Amino acid sequence: MAEIEKIIVKFLNQESNYSELEKLETFIKNEQRIQVFNNFVKTQYLSTLSMTEYDVNKAKETIKTRLKKGEQTRRVYLSKKIAVAASIMLLLGMAFYLLYDNRPVKVSEPEKQSNLIVAGTDKAILTLENGNEVALEKGKKIQTAKASSNGEELIYVDKEQNETDVKEQMYNYLTIPRGGQFFVKLSDGTEVWLNSESKLKYPVAFKDGLTRNVELIYGEAYFKVSPSEEHKGAAFHVLTKSQEINVLGTEFNVRAYNNEELISTTLVEGKINIKKGEQSKTLRPNQQARISRGSDNMDIQEIDVSQEIAWVNGLFSFNEKPLGEIMTDLSRWYDTEVVYENAKHKSFVFTGILERTETVEDILKLIEATSEGQIKFEINNKTISIK
Repeated sequence: MAEIEKIIVKFLNQESNYSELEKLETFIKNEQRIQVFNNFVKTQYLSTLSMTEYDVNKAKETIKTRLKKGEQTRRVYLSKKIAVAASIMLLLGMAFYLLYDNRPVKVSEPEKQSNLIVAGTDKAILTLENGNEVALEKGKKIQTAKASSNGEELIYVDKEQNETDVKEQMYNYLTIPRGGQFFVKLSDGTEVWLNSESKLKYPVAFKDGLTRNVELIYGEAYFKVSPSEEHKGAAFHVLTKSQEINVLGTEFNVRAYNNEELISTTLVEGKINIKKGEQSKTLRPNQQARISRGSDNMDIQEIDVSQEIAWVNGLFSFNEKPLGEIMTDLSRWYDTEVVYENAKHKSFVFTGILERTETVEDILKLIEATSEGQIKFEINNKTISIK
């Protein structure tokens, strides 16, 4: 029993690994042991709340789902610790929902409109060098002279396969609509993940030995840049309307939406230099540069990068995040409009890690249930009203 108690404590402290989650799953299959699990949840994590035993059957289903999904291969760099923490937080979030759901809190019934609001998918519009537009979506294969797509990713021909010298720089654009995301591998091997409502401009092929320039016109993108030593020392630059990023073979995230005041660049691995006006600063891993539009000041902060790049791994990560910012992210991913009946609701904070495949109704119910009656959601067609 001592071993399982340690596992439960580690689980509640977000420190359990995959094998320990498997042991915990086996343990709570026994109905007589559910009380042990409940007691630990109550005393170790929810001791300040008036808690009754919640539905552990749902907890079992959640653990099983997380374990199955944990076996799938991820195509993006994220540590195992982040992935496990995400699974744990999702379960704890469900625990909170079940806890409050047992209280006499009236919850709206947005399921009636569930067919109108769906989670985002892989989709994009590719604008070719001749101006033609091609829709990229799941199940649709596209082949051009320089690139191919299976509807989930766009892959450009690498320079070894390109027999002709690049004499004139030709550009493509990849536009991601609301409710979409997409992955593109550029001709130099650089990998880019694009979030909803984003647009990237990039060369069809890079000129050998010259600086590799791409432009994030707006939106959010995660870059895994091919090292310069593989391209005769050619540097890689990412341009936005407010800054220029000089990349030295690295992984980083850029968020530069048109309707957001703040532009943030987060370094995950390697080294980047950011220029804004006369300023030039170098970031270390786990640092974020923040620039307000219309300002030349650049603020550098130490942060938890897992919060910033969770979207790349299919997650929403909210750490005491204001509801106003949360709903902005949700509205982009689920392609909805948001209406506030009281502006003060924008400042309500919420913490949780949830999968982007969850229905918007489930996410709203969780936020509503943990608000202790402060927040109410209603869905009408594709508009979410907050009361």
